[in-house]
Amino acid sequence: MEKKTFSCQFSGRTLEVQLGVLAQQANGSVLLSYGGSTVLATAVMSRKQKDCDYLPLTLEYEEKLYAAGKIKGSRFIKREGRPQDEAIVSGRLIDRTLRPRFDHRIRNEIQVVITVLSFDKENDPDVLGILAASLALSISDIPWSGPVAGVRVGRSGEEFLINPTYAQREKSDLDLIVSGTAQKINMLEAGAKEITEPVMVAAIEAGEKAYQELIDFQNKIIQEIQPKKMALTLCEPDETLKQKVKEFLAGKLPGAIYVKEKMSHATKIEELSQALVDFIKSSETENVDGKITGALMVFEEEINDLVHKNIIEKEKRPDGRALNEIREISCQVGVLARTHGSSIFNRGTTQALSVVTLGAPSEKQIIDGLEQEYKKRFLHHYNFPPYSVGEVGGFRGPGRREIGHGALAERSIWVMIPPEEEFPYTIRVVSEILSSNGSSSMASACASSLALMDAGVPIKEAVAGIALGLMSGDKGNYKILTDIQGPEDHHGDMDLKAAGTKNGICGLQMDVKIEGVTVKILDEALQRAKEARLQILEKMNAALPNPRPSLSEFAPRIITLQINPEKIREVVGPGGKVINEIINQTGVKIDIEDSGMIFITSENSQAAQKALAWIKNITHEVKPGEIFNGRVTRLMNFG
Repeated sequence: MEKKTFSCQFSGRTLEVQLGVLAQQANGSVLLSYGGSTVLATAVMSRKQKDCDYLPLTLEYEEKLYAAGKIKGSRFIKREGRPQDEAIVSGRLIDRTLRPRFDHRIRNEIQVVITVLSFDKENDPDVLGILAASLALSISDIPWSGPVAGVRVGRSGEEFLINPTYAQREKSDLDLIVSGTAQKINMLEAGAKEITEPVMVAAIEAGEKAYQELIDFQNKIIQEIQPKKMALTLCEPDETLKQKVKEFLAGKLPGAIYVKEKMSHATKIEELSQALVDFIKSSETENVDGKITGALMVFEEEINDLVHKNIIEKEKRPDGRALNEIREISCQVGVLARTHGSSIFNRGTTQALSVVTLGAPSEKQIIDGLEQEYKKRFLHHYNFPPYSVGEVGGFRGPGRREIGHGALAERSIWVMIPPEEEFPYTIRVVSEILSSNGSSSMASACASSLALMDAGVPIKEAVAGIALGLMSGDKGNYKILTDIQGPEDHHGDMDLKAAGTKNGICGLQMDVKIEGVTVKILDEALQRAKEARLQILEKMNAALPNPRPSLSEFAPRIITLQINPEKIREVVGPGGKVINEIINQTGVKIDIEDSGMIFITSENSQAAQKALAWIKNITHEVKPGEIFNGRVTRLMNFG
């Protein structure tokens, strides 16, 4: 491609796009700069079809430490390794923006890679990745229904900020990413400090309005490039096979779909699916495997159409609930005897066990990514074992889904964690999903909130979350569903997760399978989410209305002591001799800050008091008139 440069002013900074400069063997390549941050986006598609029954799209978000002028902190490994959780979350939000705009009948492998080449510590590359990836696909020969664009929205007072800098984000009570097409919104990701629903809707509207400039900017570039799209063979069953499958399924689907109990539903769907496969095998002689694949596609489409039709026309859900009805909820706290805090949250057949562990300040996680190195004192980890959905599978550590769901719950609860000055503990919460049938991430938020209160962590408010779905018709008609479960998530058009307190929203995430949704739909959905959240909080409050007044007897105690900073060297001693002696003699953990604040952590209160007295004795400043008791060991011949 011939080298071309395009630029515009957006939100007070220069946005520049260069084409034909880097990665020329990719189907599409874009170098995009905004301020001093630069990303390279490439899009590549294989020429051959993959033998699979899904769209084989992958997206990689690569953070290079050289982009921020950094070398990896490890002494032994200097190469970038597994992506940081933050990078995985960034990749997921870009993927969720792009994926709905592909024809899901494509079976050619597609890979989009966003590489952060330069980072100015002001402009976050994640939203730049949305724009760069959209443009790389749009100017390529890969069939794609773009462009899309996205912006970050913050708030200063009553004013919304578009693509705020890091400094502005630190002072903001809202961190929202909005993306979509020229007509619809198709992805949301937000953390907030109890933002009310009307304010959140206004922020979404401001974001949608702002990214229209980026859509227009892309369209001008696309118009000049005039890309020719590749003709692909789509995985599409012929009309004869479609009609044959429909005749076989006639009258059979309702009995399999409309079953209240999940396992019975799954069994009946599997039995009907197998019956269809057996029917195709017995009635076809040529390309049997291909026709089975096509028949199963029609099977999915028929289920999808029936679920949509009955909800839109009759408000009939697979399990018989009303559109705004939440499944049965039960909560338990203090379920594990020796842990620092624990709870089980059940909603229908979704079950989450959350467990809290409290640790010393020194046990914070060190984050060494593109941004300045920092320490996290609140961690939420989410696990999704295969038995939670009745399957057999490997245990290979958390995947992208687990990391993304864990991050959403963590973001939703973080703003309720007391400041370190009031509660100096490092806090780790682990959510084990024991059974899943829809919105396990929101169940983990509820269970974690209860477990924190059970541990005696003085969180400001309880946090609850809910997932909402959408069934939309061809004529613009739609129905919003509260508390979606498996089939409604799988066949629905939207998955909106909203978590917060009785006062407002703390976490938000949305993705779609259609082009997108309107602000009007989101407004209705957020109001419905608020109603559900308040109902769930009532159930949670019945189990445990407030944080326990004291910590578990098994949790460590932290004693704080402020000393003169000039005395720190005396506590530490030459080569750490003094502090190590105190630790070895008492068994406590000691953390010292530059301000002279000392934290003594121990499960044994007597040991902690011994260490405290020891340090006080070392740092004691003698004043005139003080009287000391002591043994005279010898007399000196002077004075």
